[in-house]
Formats: sequence, C-alpha cells, structure tokens
Amino acid sequence: MTVVIAIFPQVSLPDFTIRTQLPGEGPSDHSAAECALQQQVVLMSSTRRRNKLPTEAIELKVQRLSHDGRGVASIHGKIAFVDGALAGETASARYVARHKQYDELRAETILIPAVQRVEPPCAYASVCGGCAMQHLHPDAQIELKERVLHEQMQHIGGLQQYEHLPALRSKSVGYRRKARLAVRYVVKKEAMLVGFREKNSTFIAQMDDCAVLNACVARLISPLRIFLAARDCRYTVPQIEVAVGEVDVPAARGEHLPEDVALIVRHLEPLTPADLQAFVEFAGEHGVTLYLQPGNTDSVHRLWPAAGEDRLYYHLPQFGLRMAFHPTDFTQVNGELNRDMIARALEMLDPQKHETILDLFCGLGNFTLPLATRSRHVVGVEGSGEMVKRGFENARANALENVEFHAANLSADFGGSTWAAQHYDKILLDPPRSGALEIIPVIAAMRARKILYISCNPATLARDAGELVKHGYRLTRAGVMDMFPHTSHVESIAEFVLLNP
Repeated sequence: MTVVIAIFPQVSLPDFTIRTQLPGEGPSDHSAAECALQQQVVLMSSTRRRNKLPTEAIELKVQRLSHDGRGVASIHGKIAFVDGALAGETASARYVARHKQYDELRAETILIPAVQRVEPPCAYASVCGGCAMQHLHPDAQIELKERVLHEQMQHIGGLQQYEHLPALRSKSVGYRRKARLAVRYVVKKEAMLVGFREKNSTFIAQMDDCAVLNACVARLISPLRIFLAARDCRYTVPQIEVAVGEVDVPAARGEHLPEDVALIVRHLEPLTPADLQAFVEFAGEHGVTLYLQPGNTDSVHRLWPAAGEDRLYYHLPQFGLRMAFHPTDFTQVNGELNRDMIARALEMLDPQKHETILDLFCGLGNFTLPLATRSRHVVGVEGSGEMVKRGFENARANALENVEFHAANLSADFGGSTWAAQHYDKILLDPPRSGALEIIPVIAAMRARKILYISCNPATLARDAGELVKHGYRLTRAGVMDMFPHTSHVESIAEFVLLNP
C-alpha cells in the first residue's frame, strides 16, 4: 500500500530585508566535495533563477541525509538536496534553485515515508527556518549529529580511536530562552508579521506560536502582532530580541517555567509619545521588562519598569551559583542542557583543590565559576571587555575570590601576556564557530595535562583536534550535546590528554 503525505507550506509575506542566502553547511555524509559545493554562494537575482527552473515536480528517491538534515538524492548523476525529505523516502519535489554542480529542491509530497518520520510538534515547521528537522524522530536527530561529529573527526582530523560519549539531551520543545524575532508590516495585506524567517528565504513566516521558544515568549507572539499593527512605528520596527531569565532555583530545576522575560525593541526612527506610552502599557499588562534600541547595541536602554536592575539570572544549583546577565549578553539558549553540559565538563576535567585552571573564551564565567568551586584558582580570558566585567560581577555576587578575568584578543598570539605565563594544570576552551586554530600552538606549549574543548562547529573542532594531536596530545573521548533540538546545529565536547607531561 502506498502512503501519501502531502506537505502544504504556510502562506507567507515578503520581508523588506535583502540578504544573500548560503546554501548550507557540510551537506554530504560521505564527500568533502559535496560540502564544498553547498558552501558556495550563488549571486543571482531570484527572478532570473525562477525563470530557469523546471516547472514540474519530479519524483525521486532519497539516499541519505546531509549534515544539515536535508535529503540527498541524485538526478541524472547530479547531486540534489531535498528540503523536507528523509533518507529512504520517495518524494515528489519541486526545484527551488539550480547550481552548476548541485540542485536544491523542496519536497511537496512524501509518497513513501521513512519509519523515522514523525509529526512535527510545531504547526509552522514546514515553512519556518528556525528548525530544520522537526519531521525527523528525535532519536534519529541525535544519531545524525553523532555521525556528523565522528565523521568530521575522522575525515578532517584523521582521528578514530577514542571513546564515543553518550549524547547529552534535554527537552525538545520550549527550550529556547534567547531569540531574535523579525518584524514586518505588509501594507497591501494589512498584516503584521512577528517570528522567524522562512527556510532559505528573506520572507518572515506567518506564525502565532513557536514550539521551541520558552512558553512565556511563544505566547507573546500573537499579542505582539496585534499590538504593533496598531502603532505608528509599525513600519520602523525590524526586530525584537527576547531573553528569558530564571526567577529562582526551583525554576532552574524545571519545577515551573522561568518567568522573567525581557524584550528589546529595535526601532529605526524615534517613537512618538503615544507609542512610548503604549509600549509601557503593553509591558505592564504582560509582565515583561521592556528595552528600546534606537541604534547599535550601546543604545539599548530600559523603558519599563523605569527603576530596577538591568539583569536577568540563571541558576546552577549543583554548584550553588546564581549567574547574572544583561538581556543583550551572550548566554546559552538552552538552560537545561547548559546545566548538564557544565556538569559533564567538570566531570571530564576533574578539577582538584590544588590545581590552577585556564578558561579561554570564558564569556561571563559560565564554566569559570563552577570550576572555581572545585579548584585552587581559575583564570578566565575573554575577548569582550563587557563580558569580563560581568565575570567579575558574578564572582563577587557568588563570594568567589579564587578567580580572575582578563580581556584579550584570543584570535592572536597571547603568549606574551602575564596571565599566559602562569602554569596551568588544565585548560578549558569554548571558542566561536571559527575555532581556535591560530592559538593551538600557544595552548599546547603550556603543557597542561588535560585540555577540554567545547565546540559549536564539529568541522573546526576536528581540524583543531588534529593539530592538538600533532602537538603531543591524545584525543581520549568526544560526544555531542543537543543544545538546539530540531536544528542541524551540533554542540560537541572533546577531551585531550598530554602524552608526555
């Protein structure tokens, strides 16, 4: 019996923002050439591209999944990436773009579904670009991310002999506590859009809810649409940034939802007195802290309540810590997974009361302060001076005196810095997506007995892992941490031990 699943995309309206779309990252499970192909940026107008596309849907068999969760098929020997299709499925799909060495399609009808296909938890999953894999069973999502990590370790880093850690997982809905929502008022439709952009598009998806956002934020989408549509500023508000704090320790333990919500409204022109008053009333009615941003991030200022501290908090109850952050600060979006990640990091690094530890790319002290509760002394280094200030603030608030923070450019050689001249027993680093290739020789020269590497990009982790091995370290164990369920984002952790201390 043939089972037919029809995929009906949500109707959406065009956004005014024009930006170049990247085809994706690391699409192939088997070929580095495929990865390179998909990372090409194709510069052509959408009108010209549409004119060249075949108009008829085609039936194809999906062979496997790419690293970004799209189906990979072959059309007359040419690679085809099929959004919305899974490995083993037969799908009817329509072209969305054609390139010299690969094509991109979107599944319209699933003729023969895979056993891993599930009903997405979100009504907007077929169109919204915030999630790529809601139609794939969560267990299969983890398997894909583990395969991505370990294949990259083998193909890029040349590493195979190490322990594969079990994946860290959290709840897959309502987990996201930070996000940037796009805003657009469409005159012809008299419609206000608030949400995420469509997949591979500059359009904003029409949505009234979001399954992955913290529920306190998701339930504000519809009221925000109604509210903004009636304001004079409806044409000049392009985005709203949201951040959620945890009001107390029980909230951190998952006994009830965090309820401290901050909204940062970006506006391109000054707000009228009537709009300012309306924003104050909206914030009071919905119990949120409201900030305005008329310019760059330095222009962010609090509107309501007029008095109070510009801080949100998250809790690390296992270490007795309460961490403060400004709504614009970088923090991990998944509070539950972040706590588990910190616990795993400390279990692997195994800090001792006599040891001195270096924490590179430390941010506001997310790992630094937990490490300070278990070791003699911890040095945190971060490129942002503002984050360094926040680290000291959190250390003082948590009565930790065995920690220090330094601001430094960690993309350059820091070997001459005074803090770098100290002896460190162990090192933790959590670099950006670009990795830490430039400073691997400096880190390795410190001859710390153990290095723990937290990564948000398995490709650069694998590359840097290969370099650490060349400098006398051995990769002992590595695994994934599902910080962003339903997306292709892969967070990883890897442990390296010095062979000849």
